[in-house]
Amino acid sequence: MSETVNTFEAQQQGRPTGPLVRGYEVIIGFETHAQLSTASKIFSRASTAFGAEPNTQACAVDLALPGTLPVMNKGAVERAIKLGLALGSHIAPRSVFARKNYFYPDLPKGYQISQFEIPVVQGGSVSFFVGEEQKTVRLVRAHLEEDAGKSLHEDFIGQSGIDLNRAGTPLLEIVTEPDMRSTAEAVAYAKELHKIVTWIGICDGNMQEGSFRCDANVSVRRPGDKLGTRREIKNLNSFKFMQQAIDYEIRWQIEEIEDGRAIEQATVLFDPDTGKTRAMRAKEDSADYRYFPDPDLPPLVIAADWIERVKAAMPELPRAMAERYVRDHGLSEYDAAQLTQSAALAGYFDEAVNAGATPKLASNWITGEMARRLNAAEIGIEAAPVKAQQLAQLVKRIADGTLPNNAARQVFEALWTGEGSDVDAIIEAKDLKPMNDAGALDKILDEVIAKNAKNVEEYRGGKEKALNALVGQVMKASGGKANPAQVTELLKAKLA
Repeated sequence: MSETVNTFEAQQQGRPTGPLVRGYEVIIGFETHAQLSTASKIFSRASTAFGAEPNTQACAVDLALPGTLPVMNKGAVERAIKLGLALGSHIAPRSVFARKNYFYPDLPKGYQISQFEIPVVQGGSVSFFVGEEQKTVRLVRAHLEEDAGKSLHEDFIGQSGIDLNRAGTPLLEIVTEPDMRSTAEAVAYAKELHKIVTWIGICDGNMQEGSFRCDANVSVRRPGDKLGTRREIKNLNSFKFMQQAIDYEIRWQIEEIEDGRAIEQATVLFDPDTGKTRAMRAKEDSADYRYFPDPDLPPLVIAADWIERVKAAMPELPRAMAERYVRDHGLSEYDAAQLTQSAALAGYFDEAVNAGATPKLASNWITGEMARRLNAAEIGIEAAPVKAQQLAQLVKRIADGTLPNNAARQVFEALWTGEGSDVDAIIEAKDLKPMNDAGALDKILDEVIAKNAKNVEEYRGGKEKALNALVGQVMKASGGKANPAQVTELLKAKLA
């Protein structure tokens, strides 16, 4: 694979134009820092545990004190290999570490050990859905590097404190081509990448603790014009703020251009309190960092058999699982993608199906009623009061005709609130068994027909929707116990 990265302009060739904002095309690329799930740092044995007292987890190696030498963490390399395999990337058999030189208070060495010319992971792609439309974003690279420390400003009057606990924490910086054309695409990409890194276990994905940090490069232009100047929004640590920040930046750039002012390349921060971005510093280019090979670290060599061992231990990937759901269970690609949003959600679906639930019905309930309730309660599927076995029991009763949809929702409510734990017992207690008395149902049908002469006339006149209204009246009169399909057929027969 070529080690030469194309220019930003060249990367745009053949890319589609997305929805225009006030007549401008939006171009977005991402750089994501995923903290690797190792117990120790990338070049030392110091702990990476979150929440320790400031400066208690920074050792001499992390600070590059005289006489110290960095030693590569094998676990960090293995996690980079996993990412490359998950994204269909080329894993370089030989990659090189470099020193990225810049001066900042939380970087006592005066440089960051990173990779530049030859990264460990090259190319690849991430596919995801925006609504029901599938999108694909190409990746440039993913390279290993160490994190810097952290400057603290809140508790120091007129000064800043420096916490070096994060110095040396292992990161994978994942860089995309500028392929995204809307805020919706950008957020969907970030969510998909977050899903992948947590699914394969290389990152815990905790955005609040800084384990998954996104930088968005945003520019705008008139369709067909030369590419605009990009500004980088740093350290977006929630999907909600990500959307707000990119939307604001797009509006700001358009307004600046239309007011006759030029966009200057810069690094900006998003303030959630104001909903605005503000410039932090002029954006550096790679030449400003004066990269050169790190003299203390040999090239990273990854043998083919190591890649094969890692591959053999990999879990089934979400995209492969989604394809299996489409193939084996007849689900739509969209539904399969929804069910594979997390390993826990997919596991819940699999458990329900293995317990006898019809896959399509189980999918509908999980992505519909269950998702609505989880979102409202702000909990994950792991904490759902309704267990997979219970959902399977509910779905089986719907499939065998015991429960119409209205009655099924009542049973689900009882399961969710803890009013009951056994589906059949809840059906019995609430008297939700379907109406089997043909005479009683026939009487209800006659009464509904008699009281709804207008709907009867409209149906006989060719308006099919009028029949739905009649079915609804019968269901209401039966207390939801009648079978809607049976009611429909009986009404058709009576009104023929």
